[in-house]
Amino acid sequence: MKFVFVPRYWIGLITIIFSMITLAGHSYADDSLRIKHIERCGELFAQTQQEFCVSTSGKLLDQQLKIRLGENSLAASDIKRDGNSLRITLANDKYQSGPLWLEQAGQQSNAVWLSMKGSHVIAANKKEVAKNMDGLTTYVDLVSVIVEENYDGLKEARRLAKKYSATIVGVIPPLNTYQLRLPARNLTERDAIVLRLGSEIGVDAVIIEESGAEKEIENERAPANLHRENSINKGEWASNRFLDAVDFYLRRIPAKAQPIATQPIKIGVIERDVDFDSPDFADYRGDCRRDSKRICLYARDAQKPESHGSTVSGIFAAAWNNGGNSGFLRGLDKVGPGFDVIVDRNSDAGITANIAASVNMVEDGVRVLNWSWGIHRVGAKNIDGKDVDSLVRSGLAMSGYEELLEEFFLWLRLKHPDVIVVNSAGNGASFSGLDEYRLPSSFVTEQLLVVGGHERSNKKDAQVNDSDYVVKRGASNIDMRVDITAAACVHSSSLRLNAEGEKHCGTSYATPLVAGLVAAMLSINPQLQPEQLRILLRRSAMTIGEESDFEPTDADDLTSPILPSERNNDLNHPDVGRSARLDMHKALDLTVQSLKRVR
Repeated sequence: MKFVFVPRYWIGLITIIFSMITLAGHSYADDSLRIKHIERCGELFAQTQQEFCVSTSGKLLDQQLKIRLGENSLAASDIKRDGNSLRITLANDKYQSGPLWLEQAGQQSNAVWLSMKGSHVIAANKKEVAKNMDGLTTYVDLVSVIVEENYDGLKEARRLAKKYSATIVGVIPPLNTYQLRLPARNLTERDAIVLRLGSEIGVDAVIIEESGAEKEIENERAPANLHRENSINKGEWASNRFLDAVDFYLRRIPAKAQPIATQPIKIGVIERDVDFDSPDFADYRGDCRRDSKRICLYARDAQKPESHGSTVSGIFAAAWNNGGNSGFLRGLDKVGPGFDVIVDRNSDAGITANIAASVNMVEDGVRVLNWSWGIHRVGAKNIDGKDVDSLVRSGLAMSGYEELLEEFFLWLRLKHPDVIVVNSAGNGASFSGLDEYRLPSSFVTEQLLVVGGHERSNKKDAQVNDSDYVVKRGASNIDMRVDITAAACVHSSSLRLNAEGEKHCGTSYATPLVAGLVAAMLSINPQLQPEQLRILLRRSAMTIGEESDFEPTDADDLTSPILPSERNNDLNHPDVGRSARLDMHKALDLTVQSLKRVR
């Protein structure tokens, strides 16, 4: 038996290599410097400055800590620290909205988007909520009032606050909406004040918040039969020609004969946070805009890689070939214009906070809003006539939300007509187009695009362009208000490199496929308006489901039926009357063709 002599330094080197290989299978979290939460605080109506409270994790080093806001390093006089909490004061005439992150001792945190636009509402804590008659969690002393547009909003809100012994604690200035803390100790007292508030001449509507954001968020697990594909991302997204679209963009944009000049596009994603410990997002930490072509992601740090926010955001921005998710816009990095994905929900104050965040994003230049959320009215029925039991709100809350959403879309039409909102149809196996069933998908406006969900059928020999290549996902909401369907199932991110993430399904995950594609289309032709984007998506769409006609909605009417005008006015085209399925490749092709008409 022979013994092989190994020098001591070789043993050390082998140990290091083995350690590196072992660590490669684990989390990217070599450091723990993270921004967990950021929120407007201090005096709401200060004229010259704004204050922001920032919660962090990791050990902060006073002498080495730097806080960056875009290209600026904040002065020490702008920062107050209490443990892992920071209070930042910013002069309105010195700073503007941008990414904020921490740096110290070679570590860099995730970047969050700090908006200086001022819309903010606060959430109730556990002691400030109660169960109403429908068994839903509702805020006891926090409500919002929409002031009539012909009134000075702040002046009227202050008058109401004084009259009802309330305090103004939140504001969405562009929508003339103000959040009040009432002197109410229970729901009886709250409802009495709400009734009186609603009768005020200057009040358009009162919004009651019923929030269960974490528990009720759409986050369905994939059914067992989806294990038939090695990769959901590859198998399901093939039905929308995902990789074909990436390949087309990478080849056509820099084409030597006729290269296309692209424009950077901001996308706003209404979600809570993203797990930056995951390999899918680890390289977004620090100064993301170090490369003008790459996509950047700004979000608070999450605790779990399989969270709803991480999965939705990953469909836009997750790094490729790490075993988890794969972002569509991330795949365009080599020739991309520098997409910005801003993830934020303002606070945990439910639908009102979603709208506050959306208003800030639009004022910060976002062209595409991704709303992977929605709510059903208590008593809504599914297509089988049974009660919808997920994401439900009382009639009282729904009426307030409806008014708030109406104000938002009226504001968009007046001030920001080029912004498009992409919304999930919902997972209640119900109807998306009736306001007594669901919000916000029931709104009829050119600036709202509604997305349903489909999954791969069992027909192995079907071709991608066959209508039976996919089937409607059973839980997906339907009817003529749905504009298009997209793949509903996806792998979430993982903490381990090259590990397969959990499988999730729902219209929440179909929506960012469409929103990401819309952003790519706008990067090619930023002159496209929301109605033109819808036309291009519908003209390029493949079909799904059985042949149908234009009778009232039934189980086969998954989307608004394809019209002859969407098929070159061919009355006999086989697609006419059928439901629409996303074709990402053809939509990009038609977008390039649209440039010729502009020129």
